[in-house]
Amino acid sequence: MVDDERWKARFRAARISLPRWARDAPNRSIYRSNATGTWEIYTWDRGTGEQRQTTDRPNGTWMGTVDPTGEWVWWFADTDGDEFGVWRRVPFGGGEDAPAVPGLEPSYPAGLSLGASGLAVVGRTGEDGNTVHLCRPGAAPEVLYHHAEDAHVAALSRDESLVAIGHSEHGDSRHMALRVVRPDGSAVADLWDGPGKGVYGMGFAPVNGDTRLLVGHERRGRDEILVWDPVAGTEREIVLDLPGEIGAGWYPDGSALLISHNHEARDELYRYDLADGSLARVETPRGVIGGADVRPDGTVEFSWSSAAEPPVIRSTSGAVVLTPPGPAAPPSVPVEDAWVDGPGGRIHALVSKPEGGEGPFPAVFDVHGGPTAQDDDSFAPAAAAWVDHGFAVVRVNYRGSTGYGSQWRDAIEGRVGRTELEDIKAVRDWAVATGLADPDRLVLTGGSWGGFLTLLGIGTQPDDWSVGVASVPVADYVAAYEDEMEGLQAFDRSLFGGSPEEVPDRYRESSPITYVEKVRAPVLILAGENDPRCPIRQIDNYLARLGELGLPHETYRYDAGHGSLVVEERITQMSAEMDFARKHLGMS
Repeated sequence: MVDDERWKARFRAARISLPRWARDAPNRSIYRSNATGTWEIYTWDRGTGEQRQTTDRPNGTWMGTVDPTGEWVWWFADTDGDEFGVWRRVPFGGGEDAPAVPGLEPSYPAGLSLGASGLAVVGRTGEDGNTVHLCRPGAAPEVLYHHAEDAHVAALSRDESLVAIGHSEHGDSRHMALRVVRPDGSAVADLWDGPGKGVYGMGFAPVNGDTRLLVGHERRGRDEILVWDPVAGTEREIVLDLPGEIGAGWYPDGSALLISHNHEARDELYRYDLADGSLARVETPRGVIGGADVRPDGTVEFSWSSAAEPPVIRSTSGAVVLTPPGPAAPPSVPVEDAWVDGPGGRIHALVSKPEGGEGPFPAVFDVHGGPTAQDDDSFAPAAAAWVDHGFAVVRVNYRGSTGYGSQWRDAIEGRVGRTELEDIKAVRDWAVATGLADPDRLVLTGGSWGGFLTLLGIGTQPDDWSVGVASVPVADYVAAYEDEMEGLQAFDRSLFGGSPEEVPDRYRESSPITYVEKVRAPVLILAGENDPRCPIRQIDNYLARLGELGLPHETYRYDAGHGSLVVEERITQMSAEMDFARKHLGMS
């Protein structure tokens, strides 16, 4: 007997994001929470303890920030999840919200940096390309940067004298360059490591007059960091004796870096002293750090979870920073690591198994999106729900995933989808051969890029999968390219080596609709009506072909974008996915 209330309770349990605070008023924090059943932005005055819901919209709000003074909360207002809209702002203490920059028309967001003086640097993407606007209080917005290729606001220096812009003027938005300019538009310096190697702005030093910029790079084939001073023309690479990929942020006085180390699907934190180069571990439990930052007193606050344990916001002081209302989410099972030999090298997979059972299990291969992302040892209510229903869950960090070096991440370029599926099949065959998975009860599922790989997989590997469940997928790649947001068009050109007009064979070979006639598995497709990333028309094209061919399929459509921020909607979708799989596997 499946305990439906247990898995639903994981989705319904209130959760919060890591609080972020105003730089010059650190008692004033904001966070996201789904306490009302919909993800919204909240304020938290640490001095008084008062918490207040700032946004309240039917389909939720995801993007928000607090300005350095703590006077204003900014949030991005799109329409029902279409990601197209304007920034609005509201006083931290409450009141009426209004357009933050009345002179800017709606667009897709491309970064935002706020200064203490009221200056806002706003990145925008639209049909005319990518623009960075300098927005001063009481003045009309000024165009600071414009280019047809992908670009975004990377950082604003504390004294507001420098703006860092990430751009792909060289035509490769997967490996970007940096340009630092002054507010008058004059260029200070450029940084680019050449083809196939990106650099990414991670924030100016938080000290007035300090022109150092923290930069992510991949010069040695993995994510690492350096400190670049574009004014002085100096670079300092931070070389650490750690095996995984490195990210970082500043300590408040600019004397040290908070290092995040990602290795084999788990995270660690360290403090790196810039004066003497010493590295000290910041103690955190084994698992995944969803975010971390340093308070003015030097304590580190971080969001932590593992596959077995729900998220919690902790501090190195030993305290739990903030607890959402209501009961906590029920725990799940620990994840097990598997390493499988594949055509491109060893593949890391994460396996979750029902407690007390013995294989072979019906198995769900839950494919992550991105593709520049990874599955990890964090709490995943969807994976736990499948386990509760008697399935083993296998998640594969295929070539294309982050966390395993640049070569692994970029191996899919020019052969999109087919490369990832080679790795997924290698793990699938391992799972069957070892007795983990029942070969007659295999579900291929995923959302976004994972949905794309699901549809491509059931078409190109029809004998390997019993059921397909694809959420917000790319289904017809050419039509998707035509309708998707401009930033994703640039991403696709970088991934495929050109547009559909320039390299039509590559898009055809990687498009699920090309193989629709070979599909044997019944398939469920979930689609957002307002999705700008995997637009609805190209999904309708695929569904029409399934109908013409008389192939078994169902569709679940919902009024939101690329996923839903409403808890009950997510539960409804999860129920639909599991009911569909169990029905077609003879388990219901």
